[in-house]
Amino acid sequence: MGKINVKPNNDYCPQTLFLYGTYDENGNPDFGLFCWFSYIWEGELGVMCCIGGSKLTKDNIKRSKVFSANLVTEELLPAADYLGCVSGKNPDKMKIDLDIGKGAVLNVPVLDKAPVVFELEVTDIIPKGDADVMLCKIRNVLQDESLSSDESVAQKLARIAPVKTTANTYLGYDGRDLGAWGEPMKKL
Repeated sequence: MGKINVKPNNDYCPQTLFLYGTYDENGNPDFGLFCWFSYIWEGELGVMCCIGGSKLTKDNIKRSKVFSANLVTEELLPAADYLGCVSGKNPDKMKIDLDIGKGAVLNVPVLDKAPVVFELEVTDIIPKGDADVMLCKIRNVLQDESLSSDESVAQKLARIAPVKTTANTYLGYDGRDLGAWGEPMKKL
């Protein structure tokens, strides 16, 4: 197979989406949509994430050093798309219908409909230009009890239908096109 040179991109490397849950300085929940999320090993499983630009979610994380990472599913996609497209500085952003609970270990808001939620504590913040790379310890995982079934991992993933993104497009677990950024929120 021949190769061609192209500009740097990650168009064919889809990443799983998470809604990061934080509390603002007044104790109000805020969620932002992110995908630059992966795992690290520091004697135990941890998480690394990167948030670029000026965002309320990033400010909240830097202030509190804790947040939740809520797995985005096809069911959650319209709300997730909205939360990713509307600035946290918009005072009406969180006036949508969400079932918000609390973390079991950390003081973080969690989405009750997310089948997997990481409660994360930031241990290191590495500034990189206008972005920050955050290394986190997983302090707890909240998981839907149905994921304890005897189904295979593939069956469970197909059932919960996590959403991925690349090239400004949302993709289903099975690769289906779920719309461009900004489209799914129109279903709210």
